[in-house]
Amino acid sequence: MTATCPAVRACTTDLVTDEDAFAALAPAWGRLYERCATATPFQHHAWLHSWWRSYGGPGRLRVLLVRSGDELVAAAPLMLVRRPVPALVPLGGAISDYGDVLLDDADDGRAAEALADALWDAARTALIDFREVRPGAAVERIHDRWRGPRRTVRDSLCLELPAVPLAELAARLPTKRAQRVRAQLRRHASLGVVRHVARPDEAPEALRRLLELHRLQWQERKVTAEHMQPRFREHLVRAVTEMVRSGNALVTEFRIGEDVVAVDLTLVSRSLTGGYLYGAHPRLRESKADVAVMLLDACSEQAARAGGDGSGTLSLLRGDEPYKQHWRPEPVPNRRLLMARRRTAPLLSATLSGAAARQWGGRVLRRWRRQPSG
Repeated sequence: MTATCPAVRACTTDLVTDEDAFAALAPAWGRLYERCATATPFQHHAWLHSWWRSYGGPGRLRVLLVRSGDELVAAAPLMLVRRPVPALVPLGGAISDYGDVLLDDADDGRAAEALADALWDAARTALIDFREVRPGAAVERIHDRWRGPRRTVRDSLCLELPAVPLAELAARLPTKRAQRVRAQLRRHASLGVVRHVARPDEAPEALRRLLELHRLQWQERKVTAEHMQPRFREHLVRAVTEMVRSGNALVTEFRIGEDVVAVDLTLVSRSLTGGYLYGAHPRLRESKADVAVMLLDACSEQAARAGGDGSGTLSLLRGDEPYKQHWRPEPVPNRRLLMARRRTAPLLSATLSGAAARQWGGRVLRRWRRQPSG
C-alpha cells in the first residue's frame, strides 16, 4: 500500500508486512524515535523487532509508515490478531507497559493526518485496539482525528515519580520514613554493596543472571509465568543488548565481593525512565538489606541524568504494589483507545462489553477478597 499524502507531495504512506523489511527500518526508526518526545522505551525498534521475533505470527505483521521525502516522520507498529475479535493491535504485547505510535515532534498535523488515513485504510475488517496508552501519547492525536466510531476506556494503573535523585525522593516522605531510607543506604554501604553497570558485551550474561535471580527470589511464590519462558529470555537478551548500546537501557549488577546479589534492568527514553525487571538473591533480605531502596537509588540516579531539564518521569510502571506506594507516587491510569469503521462498529461494541464485564468481575473479586473469613 503506497499513497500520496494530499497535504504534502513528498509525504507517502507504506505498509510493511515482511520481517526483514521491518528489521531494515532500524536506522530510520531510531532517528524518528529520538524526535518523538512522547516515545517510551517500548517503542524502541530493538524492543519491537525482538518482540516480533519471539511472539509474532506468520502473515500478521502490519507496520504503517509515513515518510516526508526520504525521512520517516510517523510509524505505527501493529500486528493482526483474530481473537477475541479481528483487530490491529500494537507490537509489544502484554510484556510491554505502554503502547503507542511514533510522530515527529516537528509535525504540523499532516503526518498525523496521513497516519490516521493509513490506519483507516488498514482497518477495513478489523478493529484498531491500542492498549496501555499513557496520557499525552502520540496515538491520542490519531484518535482525535478518527472519522469513525471511537471510544476510550480505562486500562492499567501506573505509578510515577519525578525524575530526581533518591535524596530528593526521600525528602517527599514523612520524617521517620525518610530516616529509614537514609539508614538503609548506610546499611548497604556497610554490607559492601557496589554497583557495576554492564557494557553492551556484558549485557547478555548480566540479563541471564537477572532472570536466574528473579527465579530464586520468587521460588515457592506466585511469579509471572512468562518471565520464566525461554522466548522471554531470548527477547530480553536480544532487545536490551541493543538498547544498552544505544543508551536506552541500563543493566546494573549489585555485588558484594565477587558475588552478584542483584541485577536491575532500567529502560530509558527521552521523557521516561522505568524500572522494568530485577532479580535479587534471597540472602539480601536475610542481611536486612532493603532491596527496593537499593534498586530505586540506582534507577532514580539514571532518571535524574536522563531528565536533566527537570521534565522527565521516573515510572514504576504498571501495578500498585504496596512497596511502590511507600514513595508517594502519582497514580497515572493508562487508557485503551479503540477505533472502528462503520462496518466494524459491532466489533467495537463487543470489545466494550467484554471490557465492562471484566472490570465488573474484577471489582467483585476485590470486594470478596476484602471480606473477613468465616
